[in-house]
Amino acid sequence: MAAKGLSEALAQQRLQEYGPNAISEIKRNVWLLFLKKFWAPVPWMLEVTLVLELVLGKWAEAIIIGLLLLFNAVLGFRQEHKAQGALDALRRRLHIVARVFRDGQWRSIPARDLVPGDFVHIRVGDIVPADMVLEDGQVLVDQSALTGESMPVERGGASTVYSASIIRRGEASGTITVTGAQSYFGKTAELVRAAGSKSHLEELVLSIVRQLVIMDGFLVAAILIYASTTHMALGEILPFALILFVASVPVALPATFTLATAMASLGLAQRGVLVTRLAAIEEAAAMSDLCSDKTGTLTQNKLSLIATRPWGDTTDAELLAMAAVASDDATQDPIDLTLLAAARAREAVIPARARFTPFDPATKRSEAAFEVEGAPWRAMKGAPQIIAALARASGWEQAAQELASQGARVLGVAAGPSEAPRFLGLLALADPIRADAPQALRALQNFGVRVRMVTGDNVATARTVAGTLGLTGRICDRAEMLEDCGVYAGVFPEDKFHLVQALQQQHKIVGMTGDGVNDAPALKQAEVGIAVESATDVAKAAASLVLTNPGLTGVADAVETGRRVYQRLLTYTLNKIVKTFQVALFLSIGLIVFNRFVITPLLVLLLVFANDFITMSLASDRVRPSQKPDRWDVRALIFSSFVVAMAWTVYIFGVYLTGRAMGFAPAPLQTWDFLGLVFSGLGNVLLVRERGHMWGSRPGTFLLSAIVADIIIVSMLARVGIFMARMPLSMTSWLLLATMAYTLLLDQVKVPLLRHLTKADARS
Repeated sequence: MAAKGLSEALAQQRLQEYGPNAISEIKRNVWLLFLKKFWAPVPWMLEVTLVLELVLGKWAEAIIIGLLLLFNAVLGFRQEHKAQGALDALRRRLHIVARVFRDGQWRSIPARDLVPGDFVHIRVGDIVPADMVLEDGQVLVDQSALTGESMPVERGGASTVYSASIIRRGEASGTITVTGAQSYFGKTAELVRAAGSKSHLEELVLSIVRQLVIMDGFLVAAILIYASTTHMALGEILPFALILFVASVPVALPATFTLATAMASLGLAQRGVLVTRLAAIEEAAAMSDLCSDKTGTLTQNKLSLIATRPWGDTTDAELLAMAAVASDDATQDPIDLTLLAAARAREAVIPARARFTPFDPATKRSEAAFEVEGAPWRAMKGAPQIIAALARASGWEQAAQELASQGARVLGVAAGPSEAPRFLGLLALADPIRADAPQALRALQNFGVRVRMVTGDNVATARTVAGTLGLTGRICDRAEMLEDCGVYAGVFPEDKFHLVQALQQQHKIVGMTGDGVNDAPALKQAEVGIAVESATDVAKAAASLVLTNPGLTGVADAVETGRRVYQRLLTYTLNKIVKTFQVALFLSIGLIVFNRFVITPLLVLLLVFANDFITMSLASDRVRPSQKPDRWDVRALIFSSFVVAMAWTVYIFGVYLTGRAMGFAPAPLQTWDFLGLVFSGLGNVLLVRERGHMWGSRPGTFLLSAIVADIIIVSMLARVGIFMARMPLSMTSWLLLATMAYTLLLDQVKVPLLRHLTKADARS
C-alpha cells in the first residue's frame, strides 16, 4: 500500500492546479436578476403605456398596468429561479466525505478536496466521490442517478466508476482520474448551465406588438402632420394621439398569454402533469417530434420472466426451482429477486441449501450447494455458454438466440450431483412493455407528433420493442445519431443533448423525456423537456413538464391541452389585432376625413374595458384541438386580421355615416359610434373563434354569458346617458340586429382567409 496514494503536499499542489472537486458556482445578484425582468421589449411596451396613462391622469388604468408588469416580472423570475435549481441539486450531491490514502495512512476528508491521483476506498452505501479507476475489489454500482436505469452494474478489475453513483454491494479501492467540472458528472452540470431553448411564445408576443406599434406610429405621424397643416391646437391633438396609442398597443397581450397558460397548468396538475415553465404549454401545442426513453417510460423498468425453455425431460417447475436455489434475496440483485418471485408464484419447491456463492463477474455465474437424499448437489445459473460448458451440453444455441432476438436477457440453468451437473434449460428475462404505452403512442401520433424511441439497448432489442409498440422508421445505432430515424439504439444519456440540438437545427419543436442526471442537459435544451415519474430531482429541476404518473399518457394530455390553449389564444390574438386595426383606422381616418373626433377619449377607454371583459372569457371557451402541430405565422396572422379589420372598418364608417344621415348631433353620434364598435367587437369574437363557419360549435357558457352581459351593460349606459349622450333602446336594438347580419355576411369571407392561415401554419 506504500506505493499507493499521494503525499499531503502533492495533494495540496494538485488542488491548486485542478481546483476543488466541486461544480463552480457563479454568484448572482438576485435583485439585478429581478430588475432585468423589466428590461426587455415586451416590458418596455407596458412601461411606455404606464407612463402614457399617468400623463393622461388615468390612475386606475395605470395601477392595473403596473400590476400586470409586476406580475409578468415575478412570474418570469420564479421560473428562472426554478431552472437554476438543477445546478443547485448537482452541487449538493458532491457534499460528501471520502476515505483517502495519503502520507501512508487512511483518512477521511471532504470529497471537494480530492485530486487526480488520490487513492480512495469505496464500500456498500457510499456515493462515489469522483471518477475513478478500480484497482482491486468488486462492487455492484447503482448508476440510476446518472442514467435513470434501475439495473445496477458489476464493476471490478480496471473498470471505471463515476461520481454520484452508489455502491450497492461489495467494496473496492482505486485511483481518482478526474474531478469537479471535468468529471463525467461535472460535465453534465456544465451542459445544464449552457443548455436552453428560445421561448417561441415570447418571440411571438414581441413580433405582434412590433407590428402593431409600427402601424400605430404611421397613424400618429399622419395625425400630427394633419394637425400641423390645419393649424389644429396641440392641446387638442396631443391627448387624442396618446389615447390612440393606448387603444392600439395590446397592453394585456403578454399577461393574457401568461394567464391562459397558467390556467391550463392548473388543469394539467389535476391530470398528473406539473408545469414548471409556462411557455412549455404553448410549445407542447407546436411539438412535432418526441424523443422518448424506453426504460421506465415505454417499459415497466423492472425485470420479468417472459419465457422458460426446459431442456430434455426437465419441467418448468424444476427449472425454476433450481434457478431459485441459486439466487438469494440478500444480494438484492434484480435477477435474483425476479427469479425467486417467479418460483414462488408458481409454487416451485426450493430445496434448503448448505452454501451459496453470489454472482461473480469473473465466473459469470452464481452457485448453491444442497443435498438430495444425502448426496451433495449443486445448482448454477448464469451466462448460457458458461453453464452449458460446465454441464457439457450442446444444441442450446439456437433457442438462446431466438430468446435474445426478442430483446430478452438469457440465463442458463444447470443442477445435479456436484461432479456431474445436468443442463436444465434456459430462462428469458426482459423489461415488459407498459400496458398503457401503445395507447399513449397512438394518441400522440393522432396529434401529428412523431415519436422517436431512444434507448441504450442494442439494435436487436430496440427493433423488437419498436415492433411491439408499432413505432415506424429506421432503427439506427449510435453512429447514426444525426440521421432521420424512428429508433435510436445504443445511445448514451449524454448523446440525447446532441440529438435534441440536431433536430432543432432542422426547425423541429422537440420534446424529450428523461429521468437521470445525465438527461438533464437534454431536458433543458428541448422546447418540451419532460421528466418522467421516476426521475431524479436534477432531471425534474431541468424539465419544463414533470409527470407524476407513470408512462406517456400525461404527455398526450399536455399536447391536447396545449392545442386547446393555442386555439383560445389564436382567437384572442385575431380578435385583438382586428379590433386594434379597426379602432386605430376609424379614429385617425375619421379625424383626417371629417375633421372631427368621431369618438371621445373616455369612450375609447370604456371600449377597451368592454372588449377586454369579453376576451378574458375566451380562456374557458369550448374549442377543438387541431390534429397537427400548431405553429404561429405572424405574417399570415397580421394579413388575415388586416383583411377582416378592413371589413369591420367599412362597417363602422357605415354606422357613422348612417348616424349623420339620421341627423344625430355630435354627442349622440359619438354614442352611436361607440355602440357600433362594441357590437362589432362582440360579433368579431364569434366570427374568429371558429376556424370554419361560426355556427360550427356552440361558444362556452362563460363566453355567451359575458356577451349578453356586455350588451345589456352598454345598452343601459347609453339608455341612461352615463359616460355618454343618451341613445334610445330602439335605436340600439336596430344597430345590434344590423351588426348580427353583417357578421353573418363577413363569416363567408373569413372561412377562406383562415384556411389560408392554416396552410401557412402547416408550411412553417
